[in-house]
Amino acid sequence: MPNDKVIFDVTIIGGGPAGMYAAFYGGMRDLKIKLIEAKSELGGFMHMYPEKLIWDIGAVPPTRCETLIGHLEQQARTFDPTIVFNQRVQHFARLEDGTIELLSDTGEKHYSRTVILAIGRGITNIQKLDIEGADRYEISNLHYTVQQLDRFRGKHVLISGGGDSAVDWANELLPIAAQVYVVHRREQFAAHENQVANMMKEARVFVPYKVDKLHGSGETIHSVDIVHSDTGDSITLEIDAVVISHGFIRDYGEIGNWGLKMNHNIIAANETMATNIPGVFVAGDIASHGSKVKLIAGAFNDAVLALNSAKLYLEPTADSMAYVSSHNERFLERNKKFNLGS
Repeated sequence: MPNDKVIFDVTIIGGGPAGMYAAFYGGMRDLKIKLIEAKSELGGFMHMYPEKLIWDIGAVPPTRCETLIGHLEQQARTFDPTIVFNQRVQHFARLEDGTIELLSDTGEKHYSRTVILAIGRGITNIQKLDIEGADRYEISNLHYTVQQLDRFRGKHVLISGGGDSAVDWANELLPIAAQVYVVHRREQFAAHENQVANMMKEARVFVPYKVDKLHGSGETIHSVDIVHSDTGDSITLEIDAVVISHGFIRDYGEIGNWGLKMNHNIIAANETMATNIPGVFVAGDIASHGSKVKLIAGAFNDAVLALNSAKLYLEPTADSMAYVSSHNERFLERNKKFNLGS
């Protein structure tokens, strides 16, 4: 390898919560870190829900997603990792000396001793409403995400979908909308039980129903026909806005061709976050393992396990984990800024 090529200890692919926390924890482990993000900003899939409140991170009060992204990015930059934006890693090769060569879609090559895949759901493509002509309403009152809650204040809103996002949006809109309708093609919702129970108290819920027709003038929907999935019976609802939450299509690009073992379209890992490719680890939504926790808090734990595994892969005699921050020498100078150091 040419001498002018910079080799990193760990290259993290993906800048969502798992990738950002991995960058921070990699600094705690005194490793040379690079993070490569396909988009122009960190945060990953969390940018789909900037106004959603996140409740389930330990010791963190209910926090808007956009605020949490900012905190995570600040933390990720603590130890000054190299961060590369607007590059999508495509090809993987192992050189004769064991170094991993990564080629991005811009043609740039990156060199690393280990890799952590934290690509979340990959490049996500929204599952759009499969009704002819629906796209003409997208500039007005047909939405595929809720980014500004206040625009729905006092309105009659129909939400189509049965997953966590649909149910969460319904609960967030209930206090400000005049009426929230929820339409789901199945009897059961694929969302947290408590959130579903809260939604059922106030929303008008139609199951099993699906959106059948949109009625509007110009670029604005005025009413929606929903049909019963079994009987075909139809109901017309007068609405001011429609929110479609039918999920996303995952696209991992060329990473899907690396030879990684998959489990239901997610990368399989063992309890140490190691994949079937030596030196390649996973963290976050992309990771499938026996103790998977599908929360942001779980992504943090994956990141710690992946970094510890990368450290031991590089240095088998190293400590199995970093010293906690309260006793970690890497924080001594930083603590002084908060008048906490000695």
